[in-house]
Amino acid sequence: MTTSTQTALSEFVGATAEEFGIPGVAVAVWVDGREVYACHGVTSVENPLPVDRDTLFQVGSVTKTHTATALMRLVEEERVELDAPVRRYVPELGLADERAAAEITVLNLLNHTAGLAWNLIVDTGEGDDALARFVAMLPGLEQIAPPGTRASYSQGAFNLAGRILENVTGLTYEQAVASLVFEPAGLEHSFFAPSDVMTRRFCVSHNPGEDGALAVARPWALRRYNNPGGGLASSVADLLRWARFHLGDGRAESGERVLSAEALQRMKEPTVELRGSTLGDAFGISWFLRDVDGVRTVGHGGSGNGQFAELLTVPERDFAVVALSNAGPDAGLQFNRAVVRWALETFLGVVDRDPEPLPYDHERALEVVGSYDIDAMTLTIATDGAELTIGAAIKPEIRAASDTELPRTTSRPPWACCPATTTATSSPPAA
Repeated sequence: MTTSTQTALSEFVGATAEEFGIPGVAVAVWVDGREVYACHGVTSVENPLPVDRDTLFQVGSVTKTHTATALMRLVEEERVELDAPVRRYVPELGLADERAAAEITVLNLLNHTAGLAWNLIVDTGEGDDALARFVAMLPGLEQIAPPGTRASYSQGAFNLAGRILENVTGLTYEQAVASLVFEPAGLEHSFFAPSDVMTRRFCVSHNPGEDGALAVARPWALRRYNNPGGGLASSVADLLRWARFHLGDGRAESGERVLSAEALQRMKEPTVELRGSTLGDAFGISWFLRDVDGVRTVGHGGSGNGQFAELLTVPERDFAVVALSNAGPDAGLQFNRAVVRWALETFLGVVDRDPEPLPYDHERALEVVGSYDIDAMTLTIATDGAELTIGAAIKPEIRAASDTELPRTTSRPPWACCPATTTATSSPPAA
């Protein structure tokens, strides 16, 4: 990696962080067999410390890739079968739909085809029984589709996957992932417990207050039952190491065999198509798969209450980029996207273009105007006769049930790995 390349990355990261008004960011790139880092800003506007490559950020739903990889280790050890019903490993599983409870497979959880709604907002405590208590409440989670029929992103499904890890290993979820993934893969700056995080340098979250100025967002972490789907705190260096592991042959940097190359490849192969999604064309096993400018990308994003993470790899080019930021509700997301796009174009010549909008057609626009309910939000499409707008609002009952977890200023729930634009313009969808 040349000095000019390092300088270009540092300058872009610094300027872009300033443009979006983000207190602290960390970026890492793996290209041409070398690592390059760029960190900018501070951990907190109240108690500022410089962000460095080992500073911990909340990585949100990127955690799902760690959960899935831990389960793939058990698959290779023949302790779990992907096509087996979840009840083989979680016999206590109950759902409102008994047939679905009996049919959902491990793979259905890991590629979001279980047909489960996004999640439950409950309080199961911070004890070692948090996931067990969550599973006991799953009869209250809506079944929105028969198992295996379509992809529907579900935090609850991954929390249930975490319970499989507990029952099969006899450990807590956090202990199981540390034993199966963190330790063998050499991830020394990845933690779940706030008590582990607080003894190291870490970023707090920020959201704009009523006056528009950024303020520290509280609380800092999600509840423990959400750890399998989004509870990890990690550093940009650890996430780049994680990306490199998934680009490799299943061995850690130490040479220790963690997974077979075949298992890693299987995780990156399409298992279900995604339709009408800006996040990808298909799901692998936990990974979003998306073709960009003629190359296949494999990645996952994550968001928390005022923090965002993005991890993207291009396996055929042995390339990875990681971007972390500590400001919401949208600034961090926009920063991460800008960094990923810049890195793809700068280092690979791959251009991630926005789709070309169709000309406005009023009659076609009227066909889609209306309100649409999804699990946690109501989407409202409207027209003023010249353009379409889409608004996304968190449902009142969801917000009321999660006041301690949802910042008032956010346009998406903290568990979401995907953006929900509050106001955007578009043309009618293509026929």
